[in-house]
Amino acid sequence: MWSVADDSANEGPMSEKALRVLWGVVEADEDMSWQHKALCSQTDPEAFFPEKGGSTRDAKRVCARCEVRQECLQWAIEHDERFGIWGGMSERERRRYKKEHRARA
Repeated sequence: MWSVADDSANEGPMSEKALRVLWGVVEADEDMSWQHKALCSQTDPEAFFPEKGGSTRDAKRVCARCEVRQECLQWAIEHDERFGIWGGMSERERRRYKKEHRARA
C-alpha cells in the first residue's frame, strides 16, 4: 500500500509528503508518519485491493496485527477512501461504520 521510507525522505523540495500535498492526497499539515509503521507496507498490496467478490481475509488478518490500524481506519474515513481494505474494514464496512456513527452524533 505504502512505501517505507526513512526520515531523509521528508527532506528536499520533492519529498514524498510534498508530492502527496501537490497531488491533493493530504493536507500540508497532515501527519502521515503512522504509515511507516503499517504492516501492509511490508506485504502484497494486491491483498488489500481484491477483485470484486474476492476474499478480504488475508488483508484483514494483517490489519488485525497492525499497530496503526486505528490511524489507518480514521484516515480512510476522513478521506472517504472508496477502495481497498483500510484499518481492517472494506469500503462497505466503512460506509456502514460512518452511517452508524453519524446516527449516534
